[in-house]
Amino acid sequence: MKYVVNKNYLSAQEFLTDCIINFDTKGTNFGNQKRNALKLFNLNGDTINIKSFKVPNIVNQIAYKFFRKSKAQRSYEYASKLKSLGINTPEPIAYYEFTTPSLFKKSYYVSAQLECDLTYRELTRDLNYPDHEAILRAFTRFTYKLHESEIKFLDHSPGNTLIKKVGDGYEFYLVDLNRMEFKPLTFEERIKNFSRLTTHKSMVKTMSDEYAKVSGENFNAIFSLMWMETEAFQEKAENKKLLKKKLKFWKH
Repeated sequence: MKYVVNKNYLSAQEFLTDCIINFDTKGTNFGNQKRNALKLFNLNGDTINIKSFKVPNIVNQIAYKFFRKSKAQRSYEYASKLKSLGINTPEPIAYYEFTTPSLFKKSYYVSAQLECDLTYRELTRDLNYPDHEAILRAFTRFTYKLHESEIKFLDHSPGNTLIKKVGDGYEFYLVDLNRMEFKPLTFEERIKNFSRLTTHKSMVKTMSDEYAKVSGENFNAIFSLMWMETEAFQEKAENKKLLKKKLKFWKH
């Protein structure tokens, strides 16, 4: 077992290790458990979130053991980097890894639990959501800030931005952080970064308009590219679903 604990939580190290070792029998299930298990634990009156990444396939067990950082380690390090750049994300607390001499097995990422008012997903499901346009424009400015900070969030999708209403404004927090790049982004990369967010043309228009305002780029150029990339992503996602259905049919 290898672990790294945030210096602000060293006094809770024994408790955290116990949570990891007894993860299967302790804690409260939280959210979707399909891909990776998420559980909540009480730490001195505060709620913490522990994400258990499933054991990777054999190729990745070798890769994570010898050549690549694990998803848990990347999540922890990227969260720390985001905070240093002034980007909100739940407080990173620790990460744990379990390996054998030749293979990588389980890993866990520990962070503070953040109570939010909504995620971006609610905006896609209800176009009449209160303050919909204002939230969408604020989200677009937040994404522009990411791009200006040389952050390419590869999982910039509806469930991965938590939104909190603060006074008359909104704060945005990134989660599911293990896929990121830190580099200057081209215009095309910036606009393509919106492609996974919505199927609604009206939302794409609003985001394009706000991005044009904050970036100084041409609205038509932004909207044309953003909508083209959105349609391309949706087509790719649909083809993937159809392929999965075919594979399931042949298995049966």
